Amino acid sequence: MRTQPHMLPVKSSGTSRELISLHYGNAGRGKKVYIQSSLHADEIPGMLVTHYLRKQLEQFEAAGDIAGEIVLVPIANPIGLDQEIHGAAFGRFDLSTGINFNRGYLHLTSRLSAELDGRLGADQDENVRLIRQQAISILKQWQPVNETEYLKKTLQTLAVDADIVLDLHCDNQAVMHLYTGTPLLEATLPLAAYLGAKAVLTSVLSGDDPFDETCSRHWWELAQHFGAATPIPAACLAITVELRGETEVCHELARADAAAIIAFLQQTGHIGGTATVMPQALCKATPLEGVEPIVAAHAGILVFTKALGESVEAGESIGDLVDPLSGEQTPLLASVSGVLFARVARRYAQGGMRVAKIAGEQAFRTGNLLSL
Repeated sequence: MRTQPHMLPVKSSGTSRELISLHYGNAGRGKKVYIQSSLHADEIPGMLVTHYLRKQLEQFEAAGDIAGEIVLVPIANPIGLDQEIHGAAFGRFDLSTGINFNRGYLHLTSRLSAELDGRLGADQDENVRLIRQQAISILKQWQPVNETEYLKKTLQTLAVDADIVLDLHCDNQAVMHLYTGTPLLEATLPLAAYLGAKAVLTSVLSGDDPFDETCSRHWWELAQHFGAATPIPAACLAITVELRGETEVCHELARADAAAIIAFLQQTGHIGGTATVMPQALCKATPLEGVEPIVAAHAGILVFTKALGESVEAGESIGDLVDPLSGEQTPLLASVSGVLFARVARRYAQGGMRVAKIAGEQAFRTGNLLSL
């Protein structure tokens, strides 16, 4: 294993930060996996999963069973990890700008299509090589204006030439669920089965350039741009893995999740050995455009009456909103049928606050599809 530090620019005199990436196997052998955790730095479950991945990857590397390179970034956001407000962790947004750490990565398609015009041909493998090479060249030219942009540039550069990108997150309170690009669904389903996902959410364009999408989206956009005569595969399988809720940090779950990821990488041929038998899938994929955010109609106490992972019918209540002053009690009604897959950890809501998410089967939303 090779440890590589990436120094971030000094934000204030007398301070410094660095991003650490761990590299297993050998680079340049044609296969690459990139895994990072806690891009939202107060989402801790992924850190423990990478702890167990690290142990297993060391063993596979010693046995010569890594086909190419696997890059592991246990702390993808040292900036956010250092942010606290009166003792409360605050790792989702950059305090300097207010921007989500998982938004605003560099969208590559327009520059790639212009700079590769006339250079791609009928050889699919050569097209993949040229696209990756040019993507890295474009990222090297990115001139970040602050520490957080430099962090984003570093993360995207580490991942953009990988076959598989796994971005480990979690929600407030949630069941295991995944986000991925619609063209990547079939390749994602085995990981969903191994992890026991209760929801798999897909979109072609979720909005605001999140990390996973800026690693994978340009592949299907370039294929559409250049047409069938220029074969361009979906060469980067990028998946955001939501490891349940923020407080579900325990050795048993982390070991099981790490083992599931290893089994998936064995199945894809990035790690040697025989993968364990794939479990039966626990859900079918649904469009991200079909997710209904349940919104509090007024301020009040949140009393959930439906458990996470339960199926909900349109018109059914998932809980109540109780106004402690007026005594008004308002049911939280779903307008779509689906699975209640996530909810807030707070039990007091402000009016207009999003308090839960239901994965419905029918697309009905447009615009930016992700929460803030």
